[in-house]
Order: sequence, then structure tokens, then C-alpha cells
Amino acid sequence: MSIETPGHSQVKYIAIAGNIGAGKTTLCTQLGRQFGWEVHYESTEDNPYLSDFYNDMHRWSFNLQIYFLNSRYRQILKILQGERTVIQDRTIFEDAYIFAPNLHDMGLMSSRDFNNYFDLFRTMSSQVQAPDLLIYLRAGIPTLVSHIQSRGRDYEGNMSLDYLKRLNERYENWISGYDEGKLLIINADEIDFDRNVEDLGKVINMVNAELHGLF
Repeated sequence: MSIETPGHSQVKYIAIAGNIGAGKTTLCTQLGRQFGWEVHYESTEDNPYLSDFYNDMHRWSFNLQIYFLNSRYRQILKILQGERTVIQDRTIFEDAYIFAPNLHDMGLMSSRDFNNYFDLFRTMSSQVQAPDLLIYLRAGIPTLVSHIQSRGRDYEGNMSLDYLKRLNERYENWISGYDEGKLLIINADEIDFDRNVEDLGKVINMVNAELHGLF
């Protein structure tokens, strides 16, 4: 199913952005169910580098980022070639503007690798379009930590608060200048769409309002 209004373009591609533990996967699942959208999740369970990366970030940072870049690019191509409306868990922009430069700044990715990576991102992103609607889940460190602890992924146990804070700062900088398309910001500190049905209803109403005002 795709959303389309008479005489207007089809809304085909919605994406959710946000830091680790913001609630992207949960919201993707809920909105996919509510609107009948196909959900494209971030590939964490079958990611061959993620566990190694958290144990030795310097050694595996470039490999991990290339894996994510390729995975996200492949997802977007599939979305644009398909007929259904799709909601995507995390975007190709976050890899390039947040995670890779953060690793570079922390000395965990060499300049040679980062420049190679970013050049590849520019080539790939020039071939695809931005989401019709980008939903940004804004969350403070306590919310992120609470979510990360509650899901109990072993490989996330080594993550530092400093790492999360650095990512949050980059997210805010990126979002403040985002002009690729329609943007909806949801404050995950104040809205618990996972456990509160009323809060989920509020989010659904916000998304509905954005979609019907898109075209």
C-alpha cells in the first residue's frame, strides 16, 4: 500500500533518524503496522562487523561504516524501485554526517579511510532521493541509556556516555541544517510511544498531519 492523493505525487519513502537507543526500530514497527507500510530495519542481527567494532573500534570502524553505507544504499534502491510505501530505520545521511565523522574526530578512523568513505557516500547519495518525510527522534542521554540498558545487547555494553553525547551533538547540528525534504521532530524524552497508547496516538496524528500536507 502507498499513500497517494488525487492529482498528487505518491508518498513512497519515510525514514526515522535518531541516536542509538532513541526508539527508531520500535517506532518503525508501530507506524508500519498503523499505516500498512513495509518496514526496512537496520541490519544489526546479521551485521558481521558490529560486535567486533564495539570491542576494537579503531580496527573495524571503516569496515563497519562501509557495510552500513552499502546496506542503506541497497535499501533505498529497493524502495524507489518498488510499489509500496516504505519506512526505513535510520538513513544513509546519518552514517555519513554523524557516525563516520565522529569516528574520524575521535581518532578511530584514519583521514585516508574517512575521505575514501565520504567520497563513496557522495557518489551513492547523488543517485538516490531523500525521504519524502524524515522523522527525527530527539532524545537526551538518560532516555538513550535507559533504552539501551533495557534491550540488553551485549555488544552495546562497552559504549561510553561520551560517545553517546558526541553523537547527540552531531545529530542536533545535522538536523538544524537539514533541508533535503520534509522534517518532523518528536521529543522521545516526553513521549513514550512504546508503552503509552495515548502517546502513540499523538505521534500517529503528527505523522498524519505531515503526510497530508506534503503535496
